[in-house]
Amino acid sequence: MPYLGGILMNNNQVSHFNNSSSGFTLIELIISLVLGLLVSAAVIQVYIISARTSVVQQSASEVQDTTIFALQAVDDHIRLANLGNPISNITSTTPHSGIVLTTNNLGNSNATDEKYLTVSADSDGWTGLSNIVGIESDQLTIQYKNITSASLYDCEGTEIASGSSDWVVERYFIRKAAGGGATDLVLACSAGRVDEEGVIVTAFTGNGEIIIPAIEQFKVLLGTITDVNQLSYLPASTYLTLTEKPAITTIKLGVIVRSTTPLIEDPESELATEDKGKFVVLGTEQKLNTVSMNENYYRRSYESTITLRSARVMSVTGLKSNVTS
Repeated sequence: MPYLGGILMNNNQVSHFNNSSSGFTLIELIISLVLGLLVSAAVIQVYIISARTSVVQQSASEVQDTTIFALQAVDDHIRLANLGNPISNITSTTPHSGIVLTTNNLGNSNATDEKYLTVSADSDGWTGLSNIVGIESDQLTIQYKNITSASLYDCEGTEIASGSSDWVVERYFIRKAAGGGATDLVLACSAGRVDEEGVIVTAFTGNGEIIIPAIEQFKVLLGTITDVNQLSYLPASTYLTLTEKPAITTIKLGVIVRSTTPLIEDPESELATEDKGKFVVLGTEQKLNTVSMNENYYRRSYESTITLRSARVMSVTGLKSNVTS
């Protein structure tokens, strides 16, 4: 009879003890491992879906914030164009015109390079950055004077004192993001001042402040009424070629904005290759370049039409209309 720890045990008791203390069988281990893997896979899948959804929501929120706040701020500033100007007709020859197309709009003593004025993609000497195949971005330069009873602030956040004698000039354009890659573009605004004669008090030719932190394209059209029932939208280069230039009454903006947070997967993975990266901006189909298409970001195109203050229209006869938009 076996002896264990001072206790005599019979063979049946020893056999029962050995059986009850045995480990898992191989089959039990395999089943446990498979069940563990299934549970882990389910948890990982839930995490991936949650992470993907969170990134999409964050990216969409970034684009939405850009639309609600940044573009609205741009619209509000453009509505100031021509403020303080007793001449309501906005053309390329109007002194201190709300839309700056030529140096004549800034003053007789101004000699600013035209590449800092309102220009379109096909304007001479202009190269507008964009991430679109074959279509450059535009630039918009506006002008106004604070004749209100309160202080205003230009697009760079500098105060404009009430009754200031200087004209405020704001230039909206696309530039590369500091320290970013080749496709990292921003919409910026550089603000300056000119006096009554057009002499530059503060330059508006710098890098300016960032308005939209991630953008692919920025387009501008000038709205003119050449007939009572017809509103035409033209790029700046086309407008400047007209023999008789009608008054500019509206500005139409078109942008393609993107998120700053990259997505986990391609948001256009289900589209055919030829349909990927396509957007319609101001009636023109535009397509992202190859480098941008390979970067997974949330993108949307937006358009905005701004009616200029105190803008009078010209009829086809060249007579001033009494209609004020």
